[in-house]
Amino acid sequence: MAKVSKRRKAANAKVDSEKLYSIAEAISLVKEVSTTSFDSSVDVHVRLGVDPRKADQALRGTVVLPHGTGKSKKVLVFCTPDKEKEALDAGADYAGLDEYITKVQGGWTDIDVIIAMPNVMAKVGRLGRVLGPRGLMPNPKTGTVTVNVGDAVKEVKKGKIAFRVDKYGIIHSAVGRVSFTAAQLKDNAMELLTTLMKMKPSTAKGIYLKSVTVVPTMGPGVKIDPKELR
Repeated sequence: MAKVSKRRKAANAKVDSEKLYSIAEAISLVKEVSTTSFDSSVDVHVRLGVDPRKADQALRGTVVLPHGTGKSKKVLVFCTPDKEKEALDAGADYAGLDEYITKVQGGWTDIDVIIAMPNVMAKVGRLGRVLGPRGLMPNPKTGTVTVNVGDAVKEVKKGKIAFRVDKYGIIHSAVGRVSFTAAQLKDNAMELLTTLMKMKPSTAKGIYLKSVTVVPTMGPGVKIDPKELR
């Protein structure tokens, strides 16, 4: 059995695992109980009353966090030569086509988001085996397949994130860093939760928002009272 550090024990003692906190209380508490020495991520895990096996309940989408994620995202744009300057001027880290397709085929995936023009997707689609498992494949539903590559890059750089429900009906998403103010973290978390509430499938039965937990990279999770959010 792994030994629990004194720091983790002290953090665990601050959180009542049986209690459902208000979102304001939970956000303030999660900043206190992070046990890393670095500026760790703050994530939200949302368990939804959906059946991901049904196409209309396999939720996926995007949200622009008002205060960003606190992490600078590396963006690759697969585009035709006439769009490379637009992509790079908007803040893309890499832009091009064949050269980068070859790099990815060789195993290069040191990127966080890939945007592609519709007319190059036939070529990009061949990278599915590499990009698919890493969640990097461009998709029209998340706005990463578009002719407006400059706008798409700017949105990602401003704090646009993609999310999708896993096979257990849970959405996992970062909403900032421990160094963010409690107000910034709350704004970001509420933007995500409000978006999810609006996406409730008409076919979903019973309680939709089952549980919400906010958690640092290392430290105990803090449960939020879903009734406050419904």
